[in-house]
Amino acid sequence: MRLNCQSVGRVVIIAVMLLSGGCSILPKTAPSDIYRLPTTALKANKMTPVPWSLRIVRPKASETLDSPRIAVIPQGDVISSYKGARWSDPAPVLLRNRLTDAFYRDGRVQSISTDDSNLLADFELGGELQAFQSEYNGQAIDVVIRMDARIANDRQRIVASRRFEVRQSVADKQVAAVVAAFGQASDTLTAQLLQWTLEQGQHNYATAPKNQ
Repeated sequence: MRLNCQSVGRVVIIAVMLLSGGCSILPKTAPSDIYRLPTTALKANKMTPVPWSLRIVRPKASETLDSPRIAVIPQGDVISSYKGARWSDPAPVLLRNRLTDAFYRDGRVQSISTDDSNLLADFELGGELQAFQSEYNGQAIDVVIRMDARIANDRQRIVASRRFEVRQSVADKQVAAVVAAFGQASDTLTAQLLQWTLEQGQHNYATAPKNQ
């Protein structure tokens, strides 16, 4: 079917009117509440600083967890996310930043860097983030964070590895309560990882050959 000049002109006019009126055939994106990971201040440690440096890298994660979505497992093996809510950064970045802040606040490791830079360090803390979600168990909800942590030396040789898992009950089904539970679980996990890293770092630095 051919369109004459008058018909074409009408189509153009309608298109211009739609655009000028702010109309669009594209679906509108629902607004989201952006949550940061709640923190609790850790006190500085008065013990002697360690002589070695540490590089903290973001843990690897599945596509589902490596995103700003706040993951939830409502039942069985179904993994979903909370509608209208998201993290300020992907979960691995949130956890790396929490760990970095914890080490700075603790103060015993005074030479700290992250994978945002190419600086060398005596040890590197990383691993795989296996879980960073809330899980329904009947009417109860738990936040679960599970990380397979690894420490490597400056030659990228693994010197220590361990699985850490923390479960934190959620007060109610509101997203704010879930986010608060993520903050508590992250604090617990961070404290465990910090102490383990200090112990392993001290041991391996003391026993490493002096020519390394």
